Amino acid sequence: MAKHVFLTGPPGIGKTTLIQKTLEVLKSSVVPIDGFYTEEVREGGRRIGFDVVTLSGRRGVLSRIGSSPSVARHEYRVGQYVVDLASFEQLVLPLLRQADLDSSGVKKVCVIDEIGKMELFSQSFIQAVHQILSGSGTVILGTIPVPKGKPLGLVEEIRNSKEVKVFSITRENRDSVLQDVVTAVKNCLK
Repeated sequence: MAKHVFLTGPPGIGKTTLIQKTLEVLKSSVVPIDGFYTEEVREGGRRIGFDVVTLSGRRGVLSRIGSSPSVARHEYRVGQYVVDLASFEQLVLPLLRQADLDSSGVKKVCVIDEIGKMELFSQSFIQAVHQILSGSGTVILGTIPVPKGKPLGLVEEIRNSKEVKVFSITRENRDSVLQDVVTAVKNCLK
C-alpha cells in the first residue's frame, strides 16, 4: 500500500500545475496541507533562476544565474545556476520538520515540489525528507525529475520504493490524470 504520491516527467510538462490542481480538490476535504513548490523567475522574458514558494505564500531564492565561478567560496551550481542553499534551507527546513511532528494523530499532506539536483545539495533537506518518508503521519505529494545523467540517490530511492505511487506525467495524460492523483493521495490518507 502506497504511503506517498510523486509525479515525474520532463521539465515544463505540468507537474507543478497538476500538484496545484490536486491541492484545490483536497482543500475541500479538510486535510491539513503544507509544503512548497519551485517557481521559475523571469526577467525580460528570460529565465534568471528559481524561487521556492511555500503554500502560505512565503518566498525565497533557490537559485539565480551566476557569474563566473568564484574562487573565494564554495558554490553549488547546476548548469548556469548558482544555488542559494542558505535561503532554501531557511524557508524549507522548518516547514518539513513541522510536517513531521505529528501531535494531533490527524494525517496531513506535505507538498515537496521538487526533489531535484538543486535541492539535493542540502544534506539537511535529504534527512528531513527521509524522516517524513519513514514516518506514518504525513503523506508526501511531491515531484521528482526523470532520470538523466548520473542517478540522484534519494530520487531513485523514491522512484523504486514500494511505499510510493509514482505517476509519469506526459502531454497526453496531464489533463486526464488529476482524478487518479487525487484518489491516490486520499488512499494514502486512510
